[in-house]
Amino acid sequence: MLRKIRLTFAVLFFLAVTALFLDFTGTVHAWLGWTAKIQFLPALLALNAGVVVALVLLTLLVGRVYCSVICPLGVMQDIVSWISGRRKKKRYRFSYSPEKKWLRYGVLVLFIVAMVAGIGSFVALLAPYSSYGRIASNLFAPIYRWGNNLLAYFAERADSYVFYETEVWMRSLPTFIIAVLTLVVLAVLAWRNGRTYCNTICPVGTVLGFFSRFSLFRITIDESKCNRCGLCSRKCKAACIDGKEHRVDYSRCVACMDCIDTCNHGAIGFRMRTKASEKKTGKDAKPKAESDQIDTARRSFLSATAVLAATSVVKAQEKKVDGGLAVIEDKKIPVRATPIVPPGAWSARHFAQHCTACQLCVSACPNNVLRPSTDLQKLMQPEMSYERGYCRPECTRCSDVCPAGAIRPITIEEKSSTRIGHAVWIRKNCIPLTDGVECGNCARHCPSGAILMVPSDSEDVNSVRIPVVNAERCIGCGACENLCPARPFSAIYVEGHTMHSVM
Repeated sequence: MLRKIRLTFAVLFFLAVTALFLDFTGTVHAWLGWTAKIQFLPALLALNAGVVVALVLLTLLVGRVYCSVICPLGVMQDIVSWISGRRKKKRYRFSYSPEKKWLRYGVLVLFIVAMVAGIGSFVALLAPYSSYGRIASNLFAPIYRWGNNLLAYFAERADSYVFYETEVWMRSLPTFIIAVLTLVVLAVLAWRNGRTYCNTICPVGTVLGFFSRFSLFRITIDESKCNRCGLCSRKCKAACIDGKEHRVDYSRCVACMDCIDTCNHGAIGFRMRTKASEKKTGKDAKPKAESDQIDTARRSFLSATAVLAATSVVKAQEKKVDGGLAVIEDKKIPVRATPIVPPGAWSARHFAQHCTACQLCVSACPNNVLRPSTDLQKLMQPEMSYERGYCRPECTRCSDVCPAGAIRPITIEEKSSTRIGHAVWIRKNCIPLTDGVECGNCARHCPSGAILMVPSDSEDVNSVRIPVVNAERCIGCGACENLCPARPFSAIYVEGHTMHSVM
C-alpha cells in the first residue's frame, strides 16, 4: 500500500515538473509552478527558508522521500530502472554495496566550493533538478512541439485553429550535447544499477542522506521473521540493504518501499524508530574504527553545511544592496562586451550566483530571446540575444517561472522602467547610409522612445535620416536590434549592463 501511494505521488510530481518545461502557453505555470519552487537547490538559492526547512523536516520524519517522489531526476531514473527490471532474468539484479563516503562527501565539498567561488557551470552539471531541466527542455520539449505543430497542420486544413504552430530551434549546441550525455550516462547507470548516481554523486542526495540517518520512520527488518533469503538486497535499487546482516544504510535509502512488497515473510516494514531497533550487538555492532570514520564524516558534513549557510546569508545581503520572395539572410549574433541578463536579475553577478541553469525560463520565453550561454564560466546559464525576437515590455514570463531567485518577480511597470542595457549604433551597417534610402525601423518600434531620427548631414535637413540613441531612456529590450533590416549584422545592437538601474 505504501509503495502504491509513493508511486502515485511520484508520477504526479514527475508529470507536473515535466509539463512546466513542455508548456509554451504559460497556462501550466499558473497552476503547477510551485512544483519547481519546492525543489531543494532552487529553494536554497532563492533563500526560501520555509521550503528548505519543510524538506529537511520531511526527511527527518520519513527519510529521503524527496528523492523518490519530488525530485524529477530521481523519478526518471526509477522509470528507466523499472523498464530494465521488466526483463525476466533481471528482476532481482541488485546487490548490497558499502557506502562510498569519500566520494559522496568529496563531491559535496567540491559542489559547495564551486557555489562559493561562483563557478556556476560546475554547480549546474551536478544539480539534479537542473540536469533534468536541461534534458526536458532540450530533448523532450522539441518532440512535444513537433507533435503540436503536426496537430496544428491538420487542424488548419480542417478550418480549426485550436492548435497553433510554434518555432522549434536549437538554442545552444553545447547545452544540447551536455543534455544528451547526461541522459545517456544516467540511463545507463539506472538501467544497470538503479540509484548509483543519487547515492554517489548527487549533492542533494548526500545532504538529505545525512538527515535521513536520524529519520523517525524508517525501513526496519524483523530478525525473528527473516530467513536471510536476500531478496530485499537483490531488489533494493539503492544497494543499501544488507539482508544477511539485517542492516539498512538509511543515508542511502530513498524510501521507495520496493523491499516491503518483495519480502515474502513480512519481515520488512516501515516503522517508527525505537531504541531496540537501534541497538547493535555482536557482529551487528559497528567497529570502533568505522564509528570514528562516521564521526569524522559527520563533522566534515557539518562544516561544509556551515560554509553553505554562511554563503547563503552573504548572498542575501548582496540581494538587498545590489513581402517579397527574396531569401532573407539570417542575422548573426553581435559580439557583446557585456552579456544581457533578464530584467529582475538585478545584476549579472546576482544572476550568475543564483541561477541553476535549469532552462525553465528558456523554455517558457515566448519571444525566443533567452538561450543558454556558451561562456565556460557561465556555461548553460541563460543570456539574452535578439536575433529571433525582442524582450517585450509587457512580458514577465521568465520572472514568473524562475524557482531559484535568479530572476525575481517583477511587474510590467517595473520591467518597463528597468535598464538592462543600451543600444549602440553601427554607422557602417546602417541602410540609409549604405543604400541611400529612408528606414527608421528602430525609431518606430522603440517602446521607450529612446531613438530619434535626425538628418545625416547637419547642414542639409533633406539628407537621409540616421538614428541617435538616448542611452538614458533606452531599456535594452532589443526591439531595434531585432527589427533592423540590415543583414547579417544589425546596424544597431544592445550592450548589456552589469548592474541594472531604474529610470
